[in-house]
Amino acid sequence: MASLRKALAYSKKKVVPYTRTSKKKKKSFIKTVPQQKIVKFTMGKEKLYNEGKLPYELNIISTEKVQIRHNALEACRQYINKKLDKELTGQYVFKIVPFPHHIQRENKMLTGAGADRMQTGMQKAFGKSVGKAAITKPGAKIFFIAVPNKKAISFARKLIKQVKPKLPCKVKILESFR
Repeated sequence: MASLRKALAYSKKKVVPYTRTSKKKKKSFIKTVPQQKIVKFTMGKEKLYNEGKLPYELNIISTEKVQIRHNALEACRQYINKKLDKELTGQYVFKIVPFPHHIQRENKMLTGAGADRMQTGMQKAFGKSVGKAAITKPGAKIFFIAVPNKKAISFARKLIKQVKPKLPCKVKILESFR
């Protein structure tokens, strides 16, 4: 199984997406789009939120311009949803706001004896698609959680603090009452 590169290789170096332009049509697009790892974007009882029964809201906001990989978002989603479902069973709404649409690429290089005769280096170094990422700007929402009471808000805050290391950026938690 191939291992993933560290998020550092993608997250903050170049946040502007690069699109290849070529005179030859067949070289100017990405042939294979990686599969989406995020299974659900909205969890919990959205009907309760629409009826106004979940007045307390938490917005998790990025404070940096960064690319967040889809597998990092999915890891956070699984953990938060599992804990919220165990503690609040059906009395919450949890949403992942950004959609990972930017395709990340990798130009794999061989190492070892004789590797220099087998590859082209930076010539035609477009790379193969490896994963997807959501590009977020400072102040952009990453997650949204709505809960019924103050006790649940403090529980959700603890969950966010546990999930912070999985994200490649600094985050801020905004609490509101509607």
